[in-house]
Amino acid sequence: MDAARLDPELLAWTAGAIALLALLVTAVVWRRLRVVDRRLTQLVEAGAPTTPERGRIEALEQELASVRGDLAQALRHVAVVRYDAFGDMGGRMSFSAAVVDDTGDGMVISSIHARGESRTYAKGIVGGDSEIVLTPEERQALDAARTGQDT
Repeated sequence: MDAARLDPELLAWTAGAIALLALLVTAVVWRRLRVVDRRLTQLVEAGAPTTPERGRIEALEQELASVRGDLAQALRHVAVVRYDAFGDMGGRMSFSAAVVDDTGDGMVISSIHARGESRTYAKGIVGGDSEIVLTPEERQALDAARTGQDT
């Protein structure tokens, strides 16, 4: 049909009905949007993160867990015991140093100084103990490193 042949009154009623329908749909959508907005505001005020923040928080939590794992394996517990290895030499020039991680894995390094020579030894530590017998000074350094107490 040609637009010129349509009844103008029918066109006006149809246009009015479409406009009224559009207005009703807009009112319903606007009301629902207000409800959603109000609920979202309540959630944010209660401390709930918004969607972009939640993703960022989850990423930061994963990064923190990774850093904590790396830190647990870091050789960060250290203690040094100085002593005189031989009675004829003073000054506490000999030492034993223990360096371990959170699980007690690491090493003990001892340096024994005498008048004419110096010897250095390293002993591996696994789970807070060594397969090689530790001297009393090495054991003292290891215990101090694991407990965090000064020697």
